[in-house]
Amino acid sequence: MPNFKKHSPIFLALLFHITGLIGILFTPYKDWFIYSVPIVLLIMFLLLSITQLKFFKAYIGFFFIAFTIGMATEIIGVNTGLLFGNYQYGQVLGPKLYGVPLLIGFNWFNIVFCSGSLLTQCIDILRRKWNVNITARTFTIAVVLGGAAIATGFDIILEPVAVKLNFWSWENGHIPLFNYICWFMISAILLGLKMYLKKISVNTFASSLFIIQALFFLLLNYFL
Repeated sequence: MPNFKKHSPIFLALLFHITGLIGILFTPYKDWFIYSVPIVLLIMFLLLSITQLKFFKAYIGFFFIAFTIGMATEIIGVNTGLLFGNYQYGQVLGPKLYGVPLLIGFNWFNIVFCSGSLLTQCIDILRRKWNVNITARTFTIAVVLGGAAIATGFDIILEPVAVKLNFWSWENGHIPLFNYICWFMISAILLGLKMYLKKISVNTFASSLFIIQALFFLLLNYFL
């Protein structure tokens, strides 16, 4: 089990994303691979959960917080345009609640949790290997604001691909700056709540998953 938790999740994440990349770009089964995205995202959530070695209750608690806030803000956005801008979801991402696929709640958790884990791990490296003295207050601010910036950067990579694959569409085909402002603010709120829980240990697989998914969408963005 220890070896599985250390190595197999990264291998499986790479396998699913490389297979999906090849399937979408180079096979006649592009639509099948696109419609498999919900399954892959749920599998990544399961891998994140399996690799969460400590404080699992706090982890699950943050998942429900991120899922609920993510879904609520998206429902407001889709139905009013007051958040993110004017957009609608397609049919690729599965069952919807008030116009928003339930999978989007998982996606909010995935991106924010992985962004926070990545930045936390980087700060820990600075502390241990470079003997950088970082106060608890500075650490919290860095994770909240830096993690929100990373999550927003991921959305910048994701948006053009999502539109091309019909995950969602924007009014007049234009992705507004307001979307990214909302992404940053909501991500910062979620990361602030995550830091408030305190008991969620660093998940090293989450950092690897973030990098794998970012590369996946960067390559799709370039080749599609």
